[in-house]
Amino acid sequence: QVQLVESGGGLVQAGGSLRLSCAASGSIDSINTMDWYRQAPGKQRELVAGITSGGSTFYAVSVKGRFTISRDNAKNTMYLQMNSLKPEDTAVYYCHARPYNYYDDGIDYWGKGTLVTVSS
Repeated sequence: QVQLVESGGGLVQAGGSLRLSCAASGSIDSINTMDWYRQAPGKQRELVAGITSGGSTFYAVSVKGRFTISRDNAKNTMYLQMNSLKPEDTAVYYCHARPYNYYDDGIDYWGKGTLVTVSS
């Protein structure tokens, strides 16, 4: 079992910055990839950025160049630095962890989310 707790959301003006954190606990060594997803009102949840256990990163086109994902394995924490925020970035942001065994047993983990609101 893995528990994920997000923090760092809030209200920010367009052009501003926020840093989200995702603290992981439990079976940390089982985690391969960690991701940030977001879900805006009335829209489907979408992948924002991800980072593998080896440190490779990937980003949605809409955030590339503005957001930076990182992972501190010593602190069991993942971060999402969000700069140049736009109103369309407003959403609940979710932390997601995919274990190494995911493709065998289909088990993955989600946090409860943190709300980011960007005002124009």
